[in-house]
Amino acid sequence: MEPLTLAPVETTVDPKRTDGTSKTDTNGTDTQRNSTQSKDKFDPNFTKNVINATGPKAAPRICKVMASLIQHIHDFARENEITVDEWMAGVEMINSAGRMSDDKRNEGQLLCDVIGLESLVDEITFKLATNASDAPTSTAILGPFWRKDAPKYEMGSTIVHGVDDGDHTLMYGKITDYLTGEPIEGAELDVWHTAPNGLYEQQDEKQVDFNLRGRFTTGKDGKYNFYCLRPTSYPIPFDGPAGKLLQLLDRHPMRPAHIHFIISAPGYKPVITQIFDRRDKHITDDAVFAVKESLVVDFMPRKGDPKANFELPYDFKLASYEEAQDNSLVGATEESASFGAGLKHG
Repeated sequence: MEPLTLAPVETTVDPKRTDGTSKTDTNGTDTQRNSTQSKDKFDPNFTKNVINATGPKAAPRICKVMASLIQHIHDFARENEITVDEWMAGVEMINSAGRMSDDKRNEGQLLCDVIGLESLVDEITFKLATNASDAPTSTAILGPFWRKDAPKYEMGSTIVHGVDDGDHTLMYGKITDYLTGEPIEGAELDVWHTAPNGLYEQQDEKQVDFNLRGRFTTGKDGKYNFYCLRPTSYPIPFDGPAGKLLQLLDRHPMRPAHIHFIISAPGYKPVITQIFDRRDKHITDDAVFAVKESLVVDFMPRKGDPKANFELPYDFKLASYEEAQDNSLVGATEESASFGAGLKHG
């Protein structure tokens, strides 16, 4: 924003003019710019003025984050000389994501996924600042298809309902404190994955509500076991702005076969993660960049169990809030974990 000059400009009336106008008409013109051409192509003070408009009562974190966002997004617009038409196309993409989103689908989150933003924020938030040989289970993105209040099941139950095909699998393991190795009693394992047709139940009217989802709580031994399906690869929804963006970028929409988890326990930092089937051909080019080596698993043939063709042993390791704080884990408090995840209380 440029400073306003409120002092009147001295003018003289040209006697040759019949409309009474002066030689120095200034209405509708930028006298400062006309008098001295700016060395900058764009107003060098504009972004600073926008940032400085933040009021004194704004929270320090809001001030820091929004100042950085405004600076970067203004620099992006200037660097690429974004036009009004391009800006409006971007606004419409965001608006379209909002219109498509509901309690069963989060298109805005999917947009963040395809540009790798959620995976990057996940890494920033949950990486321990330590070189310990043993570490908590790696995190991965939540994704747009988690649902609150999945059914609670007894250990050994199945989350598969009304699905006859697919590779039925027994998954089992233990949830422990990553530092001590002690089992964690009362840990909740929230699990969900797609059907063999590549659709989550809220995308598929033929599936029963909350199919292939469930929550299990550990006993004193920290062990868990349940029946699920060996997952299949699938395309992320291609009918919205996220799919349109992938097409514009000439990218495929495929995700490697995976199962989602949220592992939580009193006194421990929750882990939001996924495990990936090593055999999947998209394991190295996930459309949302979520695969990590420690989360790649092998499904083994299972014999003598009429309920399952495969088995998958996998142990989850959690960090206590105290340990997370000692190792400079961002958001390593119970309050920040609840706020950041936005899951159990939102």
